[in-house]
Amino acid sequence: MEDSKIIDLFYERSEQAIVELSKKYNSVFTKVADNILNDVRDTEECVNDAYLGAWNTIPPQNPNPLLSYVCRIVRNLAIKKYHVNTAAKRNSIYDVSLNELENCFPASASVEDEFHANELALVIDRFLETLDQENRIMFVRRYWYSDSIGDIAALFHTSSHNISVRLSRTRGKLKKYLIRNGVSL
Repeated sequence: MEDSKIIDLFYERSEQAIVELSKKYNSVFTKVADNILNDVRDTEECVNDAYLGAWNTIPPQNPNPLLSYVCRIVRNLAIKKYHVNTAAKRNSIYDVSLNELENCFPASASVEDEFHANELALVIDRFLETLDQENRIMFVRRYWYSDSIGDIAALFHTSSHNISVRLSRTRGKLKKYLIRNGVSL
């Protein structure tokens, strides 16, 4: 079923909207949550909570694209759950991917820094537009979806080393791009 039809079902307040959304995208939502949480029960809980979140926000929201909208809900719920679960622990996939990026961004130290987060997001969007399609997909798969290096290598039919090197170079380009655009590190 097309996304627009699923959204129409949400607007009609038909429970079939959740059924159709689940049929079409459940595996994607599960992958996003599982990459962060690495726990089947917590992943299932986040995905189910995301369906409720979509139900509660559509309408008034009319998301386009629907997949990105609900993935964002899943990701935010998974990150919250992750922080609850791992106050003093390390999750190898999620923490490692965040640690790879930490030298590219300034530390949030004040309310003013938090206020500029939207501005930073726009700069990152512009940076992603400068990348070729493969590097952009690799970057997003690693740092948005929290895919492992091995999963990305399998997706692109290449070695993990190749992916690691390309991501490292992309992070270097990102750091230079941020500096050129006035983002202080």
